[in-house]
Amino acid sequence: MAQFAYMRTPDLKSGFEVGDTVEVFCDHEKNADRIRGWLRGIIVQVDPKLVAVQFRTNVYLTDGWMVPDRILWYPPHSEHIRPMPKKKKAVKES
Repeated sequence: MAQFAYMRTPDLKSGFEVGDTVEVFCDHEKNADRIRGWLRGIIVQVDPKLVAVQFRTNVYLTDGWMVPDRILWYPPHSEHIRPMPKKKKAVKES
């Protein structure tokens, strides 16, 4: 019987969950200027192949079009999406 080589199955655990705060490298507005840089967003959908991130400010596609619903989609292991850095809590000394 012949053996078949299959592609790797999608990684079902991406590390992102709905409601997580992340930073995304994208075109967006800041102080009425359009810039390309890191912008904070919230994960609104996760599946094995894509992660949807929604923003509170206008975001743009690379060809210049504004995204009306302010949601961009990224592969879960993209270099353009990263978890939001955790803020360290100040320790009170008594």
